[in-house]
Amino acid sequence: MRFKVHISQNPAALDKILQLRYTILRAPWKQSIESATDEREADAYNAYINSVEGELIACGRLQENENKVGQIRYMAVNASWQGKGLGKSILLALEAKARELGFIKIELQARENALAFYKSNGYTVDEKSFLLWGQIQHYKMSKPLI
Repeated sequence: MRFKVHISQNPAALDKILQLRYTILRAPWKQSIESATDEREADAYNAYINSVEGELIACGRLQENENKVGQIRYMAVNASWQGKGLGKSILLALEAKARELGFIKIELQARENALAFYKSNGYTVDEKSFLLWGQIQHYKMSKPLI
């Protein structure tokens, strides 16, 4: 089954996106829903996929940092939908948007359990970066777009 990826800066979709980010990326570590967003939301692009029933089931965000370098953040797929290619679809849509915006590279901070996913999509590990909440090791990864 193929799902359509939507890319939006629409605040109406943001509430559902924030809820999915919170459920997958924050709640298991007892973090607040406020930690599922930041001050860059207004100028970022959110990619998301809805199920046939209209439930938001996957999301990710692209922001521009500096020097035409994009950053992907907040990648999340509903637990019951994982392993079906939705994360890859979100990633490819965000990469296409980055190219459209003229970005030359994408960087991201990957959780240790996501390294294989990003490597399989052409990202390389630049360095071991930070330990989120003293529990989740992250790695800075990047991929050239040109």
